[in-house]
Amino acid sequence: MLKMGFIGNGKSTNRYHLPFILERDNIEVKTIYNRNPKTATWDKVEGVHYTTDLDELLKDPEIKLITISTTQSSHFEYAKMVLENGKNVLVEKPFMMTYDEAKEIFELAKERDLLVQCYQNRRFDSDFLTAQKVIESGKLGDLLEVEMHYDYFRPEIPESVHEFKFYDSYLYGHGCHTIDQVLSYFGKPDNIHYDVRQLLGEGRMNDYFDLDLYYGVTKVSVKSSYFRIKARPSFVLYGKKGMFTKETKDRQEEQLKLFYMPNNKNFGIDLPEHYGTLTYVDDAGVWHEEKVISEVGDYGRVYDDLYEAIINGKPKQVTDEETLLQMQILEKGVEACK
Repeated sequence: MLKMGFIGNGKSTNRYHLPFILERDNIEVKTIYNRNPKTATWDKVEGVHYTTDLDELLKDPEIKLITISTTQSSHFEYAKMVLENGKNVLVEKPFMMTYDEAKEIFELAKERDLLVQCYQNRRFDSDFLTAQKVIESGKLGDLLEVEMHYDYFRPEIPESVHEFKFYDSYLYGHGCHTIDQVLSYFGKPDNIHYDVRQLLGEGRMNDYFDLDLYYGVTKVSVKSSYFRIKARPSFVLYGKKGMFTKETKDRQEEQLKLFYMPNNKNFGIDLPEHYGTLTYVDDAGVWHEEKVISEVGDYGRVYDDLYEAIINGKPKQVTDEETLLQMQILEKGVEACK
């Protein structure tokens, strides 16, 4: 049994972590630290101890893992405290404010022989897993181009912001999802082109980004905007022999927002109308068009991997090098829009 705790008791903890952990019988959430219980809006989980005393969490010898689920400006401070108290740590994304902070945290973890990792749950999005399945089928031929879109129509958000803070930027808050997907599958790019904008003018938040990551002849584009009244396809893949289009995103976030939880058997599972379309010409020159049944996503697989790493000594899923590279990309992207 892996016993763990949380620093933070807000939306992230209760929507993107607890519903998946509670479905696992080899992980127990023992304690949640909530600094401001008077502002708590989430129901308490039965059997979990809630405290306003951080030391009660940090000094508990039974707890081997602590997840930090607070605003990113506090990630460094809390991660350092957790490591200094001899516990492994999982940190929500964006991982840290800067590359230098991330590097210092990884170095401290190595000194203490502890695990620290960023919570990259989007590696287990169904659309991303399905895109991988299509690439690996070989039906596209040599892969030439990948387009990944993460769009919203929320103009009220950038319109309400009148000062620029890099750590609250759209690139930091949303690019950390899709950029990690690219790095986890394709690795370190040969080159990156940045197009990061403040569509409402200088001094406002960046509300648009378009990053092109190059891998030989293959270009992987990560695009996102707050001003898309109709979202672009989640994934479009182009190869020498065909293409694949997946219009809809993974459904886990959508269902979690509706409090439709992972204990439902059909949670996160695409319906036929959500399936992507694969169009290709085979080696005999025969043209095909077919629907591709979506893979099943599961954010909880992050915790399955952590269990194996902490309890059984297996390599952790998200490497330090991947996280550090992402921090460099985020920092350079923010610089590009100033």
